[in-house]
Order: sequence, then C-alpha cells, then structure tokens
Amino acid sequence: MSDWMPGPDTAQGGEADEAAAAAPAAPPAPSFDPVPPAPLGVARTPTGHAGVDARLERLSDADHLAADGHTEVYEDVHRGLRDELTALDARPAPVPTPAHDHRS
Repeated sequence: MSDWMPGPDTAQGGEADEAAAAAPAAPPAPSFDPVPPAPLGVARTPTGHAGVDARLERLSDADHLAADGHTEVYEDVHRGLRDELTALDARPAPVPTPAHDHRS
C-alpha cells in the first residue's frame, strides 16, 4: 500500500478533462472586414402630410446602404423636407370675395 496522496497540482482521473471543458473558449480573432448593412429599426410615425411622409419613408433606403451611402440619402431627405416647408410658405393667398352688388 502506498501512502502517496496527490497534491493540489496533480489531477485525479477525469479532473483534467473537466477543467479543460470548463475553461472559457478563447475570444474570436477580431475581423477587419466591413459589417454588412443592417436596418436600424427606427420607427417612422406618419405625419398625415403626404409629402413629408414620403420624404421620411425615404430614410429607410439608408438601411440597405453602407455607412458611406447614408449621406446622400440624408441630404436628399433634408432637401425634400426643406422644399415641403418652403411650399407651405408659397401657397397662394386666399381669393378675395367679390364685392356685393347692391341692386334694388
């Protein structure tokens, strides 16, 4: 009979296998490839003004573009919204009502 006892550095039986299985996996190597475009999931609530709603809907086009393509969409939407606001100021004045013809 042996009086030898394993020390803390000595694994018994399947302890080494269990320790290896419990060890966290190494983190994946960083990738420097561009990430594909993904929708941002920003909700667009309709305003009730068809021209404005159409311009805001155009923002969804940016969801399918790489980041360097977003600027063109944002500038287009900004220009369109500015045009919609300008059109509100340029509406014709109300037509004056004709003078009453007071015939007896």
